Amino acid sequence: MSINKHETPKNEKKKDDKESGEAHAYTPGLKVKRAMTIEKLRRLPIPGEVLHKVGDTVNYDTKVARTEISGEPEIVKASMNLGVEADDLSRFLLKKVGDKVKEGENIAFYSALFGFVKKGVPSPRDGVIESISEVTGQVIIRGAPIPVEVDAYLPGRIVDVIPREGATVQTHGAFIQGIFGIGGETHGEIKVIVSGNSDEITPEMIGPDCKGKVLIGGSLVTLDAMKKAAQVGASALVVGGVRHQDLTTFTGQEIGVAITGQEEVGLTLIITEGFGRMNMSTTTFKLLRSFAGKLACVNGATQIRAGVQRPEIIIPHEEFGEEKGDTFALGMIPGTPVRIIRQPYFGAIGVVDRLPVELQAMESESMVRVLTVKLSDGTTATVPRANVEIIEE
Repeated sequence: MSINKHETPKNEKKKDDKESGEAHAYTPGLKVKRAMTIEKLRRLPIPGEVLHKVGDTVNYDTKVARTEISGEPEIVKASMNLGVEADDLSRFLLKKVGDKVKEGENIAFYSALFGFVKKGVPSPRDGVIESISEVTGQVIIRGAPIPVEVDAYLPGRIVDVIPREGATVQTHGAFIQGIFGIGGETHGEIKVIVSGNSDEITPEMIGPDCKGKVLIGGSLVTLDAMKKAAQVGASALVVGGVRHQDLTTFTGQEIGVAITGQEEVGLTLIITEGFGRMNMSTTTFKLLRSFAGKLACVNGATQIRAGVQRPEIIIPHEEFGEEKGDTFALGMIPGTPVRIIRQPYFGAIGVVDRLPVELQAMESESMVRVLTVKLSDGTTATVPRANVEIIEE
């Protein structure tokens, strides 16, 4: 995973960070909102049938569209198995192109010497005879179609339909984006298993009552805790940070940045801050804790480069507060909540304090625009503007 390196102003003393070797940078744009309108397009991979119309109410597990994908083909060397010439195969066939067959059912049969010699060609699978070649003596059996269904993912209402492709589901609720995640779409009741946003998740915190739940942690989840969560059947883990090596060991592979979400590790994991021990944002933790016991729709799929996709936690609810406009349209102004995404303050949360107009010299003597950030611990840091991301709240 590549890291875009930015420099620290000369007058800022570097801090020793044990986790610095595990810290990675990401593009800006995290949203943490208590109430907003959320829409998701649920689309089939190939044309099929949309099962609902605009205005229909759906639950998260309601099927909104379905289609079928052709089964895998299998070649049967029929003439060779019978011991006849390819151009004679048609004399012994029991099935023709287009016929359905069951696994083990003969598609050709040969009898000689008054029935003392019998040879059959059983079908290796359920399927349909797709082709019969008199040149090669081979029969191709296409497996039964594989049904593909797309569910609504969110409880809500259908607001748009694309004929034969899919539908858009709209809901209202809390919307929280993470920095990185693994695992696909899942659902579960929110269960907070730590006391505060700086607490580490350990295996002892996870028991049978965590089955099917979306577990909320604090600063770090250990490898053993991830294994325990998967073992008891937790739906998801949401935590501030994870050690890169633990994540690699847990998934059994090096995690890249192209796209995640297809990992089969038994649960979905969402990291809200970054790699290493990092306290979950106080705002994020308080928001998640306030919805304890509520249904959450979670997706760990992440794409960092072109076509950025963030892991997400959506909590449908009926609290219709006033929705704020687009924070990013305003740009950064004093009071804007931000996260620092480069060392030595990687993962620190604060608000913009000042935006000096004058350029400031970096260690390399290059001149850049900076800003000062009032951190959550009360201290102030001066960093290049490229080293922060706005947090939409």
